[in-house]
Amino acid sequence: MRTVEALPQVHEAAAQALLGLIASGETPFVVRGLVREWPLVAAGLASAQEARSYLSAHARAVDLPYSVAAPDQGGKLFYDAQMAVNFQMASGRLPDVLARFDAPGDQPTVYLGSIDIHRYFDGLHQANHVPAVPDDALASIWIGNATRIAAHNDHPRNLACCAVGQRRFTLFPPDQFANLYLGPLDVTPAGRPVSLVDFDNPDFSRHPRYREALAHAQVVDLQPGDALFIPSLWYHHVDATAPFNVLVNYWWRDTPRYLGQPQTAMTHAIMAIRDLPAAERAVWRDMFEHYVFSGGEDARAHVPQAGQGILAPIDARTAQRIQQFLLRSLSQ
Repeated sequence: MRTVEALPQVHEAAAQALLGLIASGETPFVVRGLVREWPLVAAGLASAQEARSYLSAHARAVDLPYSVAAPDQGGKLFYDAQMAVNFQMASGRLPDVLARFDAPGDQPTVYLGSIDIHRYFDGLHQANHVPAVPDDALASIWIGNATRIAAHNDHPRNLACCAVGQRRFTLFPPDQFANLYLGPLDVTPAGRPVSLVDFDNPDFSRHPRYREALAHAQVVDLQPGDALFIPSLWYHHVDATAPFNVLVNYWWRDTPRYLGQPQTAMTHAIMAIRDLPAAERAVWRDMFEHYVFSGGEDARAHVPQAGQGILAPIDARTAQRIQQFLLRSLSQ
């Protein structure tokens, strides 16, 4: 087996190049010390308690959602033997949730994942942000003790900033999805299908293609202040290794949000097309290529522009009309 320590390191880039790299980057890179001057980073370097106090001081007086897994799960938010998620959801005010990290005895895994900073905090974003990311990027915070998050990908581009603790990312290119043995699309720990491979102790008799995935993997260890750029659809397995960890990330798309989520389209295609007879599936495959994957130019070239409808490039108004049509169709 190829150990994580033997994997190629993610490329390091200079902070001055960040703006250009995130606009065109198709491969991961790390910027050391990009957010080292954040007050949140300074608080965490002083102590975990100082970081928790800093976060509590900025939290709004509203309940936040979080996950709790039993101590015997070893920090892994995953599935149980029956393929149900192995954690429970709860909610509470941030100071009360953070107090759980100081509780005596065996610690459960406490994980606040993808918490919208603008919705749940006052002033935190203004004091701790990266100006180079697009203005409409979704800013989220991730807080927890030592956790292991199975490899998954995201549609948006991602700039992940380690604020407190340490994190190890193991990354795989998008074309390795079959070699990661992804789980179900509809029952997932956090909304995206995750790898069923145990990265700490892979069973190559059950998951032989994972060896090929490892041949394409890269790894990076983030310290407080470091930032990692993850391109769209790159898979990442994340180990938060300190007793208390905080990450701030930014997600943004290169296309307008009104275009919808490709995952939704694939889920519907599984329901509507996958179980058709093979000959019919072949026809639909060709039609998808003609109308979708080709970019659609040939599909609309012979249609007068005024009558192209959905075949034309989609704007916000057209997208709204298509969404309404789909809602009517799915409700029938």
